[in-house]
Amino acid sequence: MPTNQQRREAAKRKLERQIVRRAEQAKRRRIVGSVAVVGVVAIVAGAVWWIVSSNSGDDAASDASPSSAPPTPEVTIPTERAPMPKRPTPLANPVACDYKDDTAKPASKKVNKPEGKDVSSNGTVNVVLKSTAGDIPLTLDRALAPCAVQSFISLSQQGYFNDTKCHRLGTTGLQMLQCGDPQASGMGGPGYTMPDEAFQEIKYGRGILAMAKTQQPNSGGSQFFMVYGEAELSPDYSVFGSISDEGLKVLDKVAKAGANAQAGNGDGTGPPNTEVKFTGVTVNA
Repeated sequence: MPTNQQRREAAKRKLERQIVRRAEQAKRRRIVGSVAVVGVVAIVAGAVWWIVSSNSGDDAASDASPSSAPPTPEVTIPTERAPMPKRPTPLANPVACDYKDDTAKPASKKVNKPEGKDVSSNGTVNVVLKSTAGDIPLTLDRALAPCAVQSFISLSQQGYFNDTKCHRLGTTGLQMLQCGDPQASGMGGPGYTMPDEAFQEIKYGRGILAMAKTQQPNSGGSQFFMVYGEAELSPDYSVFGSISDEGLKVLDKVAKAGANAQAGNGDGTGPPNTEVKFTGVTVNA
């Protein structure tokens, strides 16, 4: 039989074991609770990450997908024609046109220079630009810019504009389509330049046909622009005719399809999304 002392010592050891066991159980509960909390936090964080990642992935795909690219902004086009400019003093008739060889820029297509002697400054010439986007009838006015008209007719009759693309479309601020460069880069020309024929009374707007040029005087060549809307420009560009209502409808359609400004020169203009390629030019002199 155990003595009282032995029983007390045994009871003491049992109590100590119970205390240790309870402490270990409490410790395990705390560890499990911490793991559970960490697990819940991880699950929540993972869910948040998945949602954010999923949304970000959709956005990136949308940005990269042509079908979800931002729509072409609506082009607002005025319907009222701009009045045709008129020279305050009529030119002499005939005039002489000094077409000079462009030594800095060879011809994009081999052509002969126009005849520069005894060029008429009276009358109009009807021209039709036949293009992949539709026919664009023009009326050239010799009284405004006889040298530009003479050059345009000469280039047209030599087939210079055939198979050339209009390379620059503006849809805001400067609403025009620029053409006449066989290179479709804005750098091409016929190998010669012509004198400026602009005057201070010129204003540009819907229906105006004008010559393009560099910032240098007398630098016009084969490039021209057709204004279908607004065009706040200084009077430096020779106006040599007008665009018919039928032609303006074609330009409006091209303009509403927008321009590829990313392929332009950084001023918001660029190649038209609807290609305008000349297939031929008819001249009714």
